[in-house]
Amino acid sequence: MAVEYRCCEASFFIHIGIIVLLVLFAGLMSGLTLGLMSLSLVDLEVLAKSGTPQDRKHAAKILPVVKKQHLLLCTLLICNAASMEALPIFLDSLVTAWGAILISVTLILLFGEIIPQSVCSRYGLAIGAAVAPVVRVLVWICFPVAYPISKLLDLLLGDGHEALFRRAELKTLVTLHGNEAGKGGELTHDETTIIAGALELSEKKVRDAMTPLSKTFAIDINAKLDRKLMQEILDKGHSRVPVYYEEKTNIIGLILVKNLLSIHPDDEIPVKNVTIRKIPRVPGDMPLYDILNEFQKGHSHMAVVIKQSNLIQQTSNNVDGDLRLDIDSQKTNEGSMKTTNPIRRWKSYPDSQNTYRSSSRGKKWSRDAEASVLQIHDAPLPKLNEDEEAIGIITMEDVIEELLQEEIYDETDVQEDQ
Repeated sequence: MAVEYRCCEASFFIHIGIIVLLVLFAGLMSGLTLGLMSLSLVDLEVLAKSGTPQDRKHAAKILPVVKKQHLLLCTLLICNAASMEALPIFLDSLVTAWGAILISVTLILLFGEIIPQSVCSRYGLAIGAAVAPVVRVLVWICFPVAYPISKLLDLLLGDGHEALFRRAELKTLVTLHGNEAGKGGELTHDETTIIAGALELSEKKVRDAMTPLSKTFAIDINAKLDRKLMQEILDKGHSRVPVYYEEKTNIIGLILVKNLLSIHPDDEIPVKNVTIRKIPRVPGDMPLYDILNEFQKGHSHMAVVIKQSNLIQQTSNNVDGDLRLDIDSQKTNEGSMKTTNPIRRWKSYPDSQNTYRSSSRGKKWSRDAEASVLQIHDAPLPKLNEDEEAIGIITMEDVIEELLQEEIYDETDVQEDQ
């Protein structure tokens, strides 16, 4: 009798131990299902590269495990289902059938679902990194069953789960991380504004940032730099002034105001006798990012915006697919450059990168000082047709204002009271 009693007692404690292990195992699988599957590959890559030192270690351990998400999901669910199905079998030998159902449901609900998922949802990264070796072993054990199911899921649902944000979503995400949102974010108002401006800049065109020609100060190339005109230039406070021929829509170049410092107003020197620099001409639908890249090359911080897109012409002899800037010119008998058409014209060629380049050698806006000066001489200046009329001026400052989403005021600007 004593031996039989001891055997029953040993069997009872063995069953209790197995039940406890099954509940804990089911809880671990349930918690990992929520904890690991809620971590996208993008989140883990961000943590692995720019997280805290502890998060980097955890993310590096978890990344190889979650790369095949459907295989991991099938493994965790198979193990969870197996443990929950085995639990009533061991409970049935200890209590009645209805008691086994009641106890198993209570244990699974409380210790196998609620508590594990609550803990793993908060500490999923640390727990997932700690049990990553165990999960790898389980993947290999369940591989014969989990792999076919996971491949079927890949076929039906696709295997790409990289949750990359669109521009609008990134903008909203940045806004939520601002300290003004009241959610504990660290980004200041200026930081969120600049980031949002950078995200929106790719969607804006030159016409969105340009200054209309009606609001632009420009001078006639045949005008004289007398005291009145010099004073007007001084009052405007611009560092560069566009120069036009006959009509304001025919912008042919620009002068740097600093070059006028040595000119005496009483001499009344004609504008065409001073150094006039060539001014790039760009279509209104040119992306702001492209013109920003060109401005930073240093050739010019001002460009003329052209009205008509017919200025952009398709040519069949293009070899490299770049957008080039051509200048029609020819040599005079004296060896100097005579400009038959001093206006730069954009020609369009298909290009996947939408880059804007100049010269036949494919360099962006030549930085040669002599090449950037407009050679007038005594040649008659051309009258542009309607397709080449200027509609506005865009400067580096205009693009920066779009990036900052705020007006930039210098010493000569007059701010209106709000």
